[in-house]
Parts: sequence; structure tokens; C-alpha cells
Amino acid sequence: MKILAMGASFVALSAGMALAGGIDRGRLTYGALFETGSYAEIGFSNVSPNVSGKYSNPAFGTTTGDMAGSYRNYSFAYKRDFGEKVSFGLFVNTPYGADANYSVPGLYNGLSAKWSSQQIAGVLRYEVTPAISVYGGVKYERSKANIEIPDTLIRGGLQQAALGGNAQASAILGASPAGTLAYTAEGDWDGRFGFIVGAAYEKPEIALRVGLTYESGYTHKFDSVETIGSPALGPTFAALGNGTTEVEMPQSITLDFQTGVAKDTLVFGSIRWAEWSVWQVRPPAYGAVFGSDITNFENDVFTYQLGVGRRLNENFSVFARASYEKSNGGIASRLSPTDGSRSFGIGGTYTKDAIKVTGGIEFVKVGDAVDGSGTRFAGNDAVGFGLSVGYHF
Repeated sequence: MKILAMGASFVALSAGMALAGGIDRGRLTYGALFETGSYAEIGFSNVSPNVSGKYSNPAFGTTTGDMAGSYRNYSFAYKRDFGEKVSFGLFVNTPYGADANYSVPGLYNGLSAKWSSQQIAGVLRYEVTPAISVYGGVKYERSKANIEIPDTLIRGGLQQAALGGNAQASAILGASPAGTLAYTAEGDWDGRFGFIVGAAYEKPEIALRVGLTYESGYTHKFDSVETIGSPALGPTFAALGNGTTEVEMPQSITLDFQTGVAKDTLVFGSIRWAEWSVWQVRPPAYGAVFGSDITNFENDVFTYQLGVGRRLNENFSVFARASYEKSNGGIASRLSPTDGSRSFGIGGTYTKDAIKVTGGIEFVKVGDAVDGSGTRFAGNDAVGFGLSVGYHF
């Protein structure tokens, strides 16, 4: 039914557009598994966030400036039937990412972090009955990460560690005049496997489909190089060493649903839980000197989405959707200083013969947050747009 295909387009377009919790940038969506016949789809989205804060202490500066960089996501989906009951889907996307960079004079100037990722998944679907199907498969995700902490921040941490009796911290401080310190950690590409299992119930006569999907977590083990100081400064430069930084990635459970509510009208949405409370970044040398993480998330993230689509004629349909993530309070990370979000998106689909083109725009209100120094990040937002092209063959 065309109304079913219309719903799948909306879900695919929304993936990765919102400024989501954790470092989520684009979830795998399995709507292509339910397309009729062989199907392929490519997608693109661009998000432009604006995240800035005001220092609580005038000695730190006035404003942090915009610390969040714009980013692009790409995705690909391919589906093929093998007989009447079995189908296979191949999915490629960029699931996680971060691009924090403080460049305005002040306490945080020079603080930066970048996380890049790529993911591919293969999923088999089996129709147990005309109404019930199960699916499962494996995913392979690879990431790399780099972090830099400037003198203004790392020196205070070293002073506390030295007061606590850390001899290495005392030695580094003694050899490093003011302004010469900078900590860096570089993690090389690391790839890990996870698994996917799910089940769906369908009732095509009313365009009903409900799917429940579980995706496992896994632990990255980055080969890391940590340094403190600047090589250009000679004796003030210290190579803290090479080691392995373990970062646990979250497991997740997603409930997707859609149903017709009137002629040519579809309601769709999802509820997703991701265990971001397990995620923390603690390179071994940094942990040994400072006894803490560089960054982490205190809470799991629940994301709620609800939308409605309307088919105008044989070729055109339109949709609107809203998303919500709860603000949890607590202390925010300087590298991800947001707490919850609300978003609203609109778009449309054009279908002609075997081709389907979907485009849309989304507006995001980012939740206010306060970090450990009292810097308040408030009044922030993001704008995203996306485009996908699907083809039945």
C-alpha cells in the first residue's frame, strides 16, 4: 500500500536530523525491510546547531561562543526478497558523532573534541505469518576520537592532583610555565560488532505496523596516544604514553509504530531508550593522573517521536512530526552541554513510477544545561534538513 511506503519515508528522513542525546546522530531505521519487492534508498541530512554559554565568573570571560560544529549524515539502504517469506536488508549510516570546539577567548578557549563513526548492518527478515515477522542480524561500527584540553583547564586539574600527592602531576607543573600546557588524546579507528533482533506486527488493510527492535551495546578499545605540553617547547613536553582507552557504547530498544486513522492519513512515531549512562571517556594516563573521566553522561536517554502524514494525490504527500527528550538536570559535560530537546519537522514526498523523493526540515530547541564550573548554556537551537531518494526495481 502506498500509505505504508509513505510512513517508512518519514521515519528514514527524521533519522540523524535532531540534536539527540548522548552522541547519537543517526539511528538505523528498518523501514526498507517492509518495502514491496527490491528497493534501494540513499539519504543525506545536514544539521547546523548553535550552542553557546555564559561564564558564571567574570574572571573566566563573558561568553563561550558557539562551540558546536555543523555536520552532515549519509545513509544507504538496500532490500531484496529471497522467496515469499525471506528478505534481506543492507544498511549503511553514520550513527555517532561529536564536533566540539571552543574558539572564543575565555576559560574554555582551545578545548575541543571530535568523534567520527561509520556503520554497516545486514538484517534478515522472516514472515512467520502474513501478520507477524521477525528480523535480526549483525552490525559493524567503527569510530575514532580526538580530544584537546587547553592550559587554562588542565593546569587546575594538575594542581589538585599535585596537592593530593601525585608526583607525576607535580613534576609536569614544575617544568611547565603558565600557558605552555595542553593535553591531547588521540584514539585510532576501532571497529566492533553488535547484533540486532526485532519483531513486527502488520495489518495492511488499516496501514498498521508495530515493530520492536533491540540493538546490543559493545565496547570500543581505542589505541590511544596521550601527551601533555607542546613539542615545540622542548623540555616542557611530556609524552604520557600509549595505551588502550575503553569506551562502552549503549544498547538500545526502539518501538516504531504507524497506523491509518482516516482515508489517506497516517499517524506514525517511535519510543526509543538508549543506555548512555554507561558511556565514559577515561584514557589510562589521564585517569591515573587526575582520577576522573574526561567526559561522560549521567543519564540514559528516552526519545519520543509522533507525526502525521497526509497523501494529497497519487504523487504528493506531506507530513509533520515532533520529538521530545526529557531534561534530567545535573552537571553537563563541557563537550556536550545540552540537556534534553524539543523539535518540530515538516516535509513531503513525491512519488513517480518507481522513484520516491522525500525532503524535509526540522527545528530543534535545545534544553538548557549547566556544567561543573557553573557556566550556563541556554537559549540554544539547531536547524536540520534532509533528503532521501528511493527506487523500486
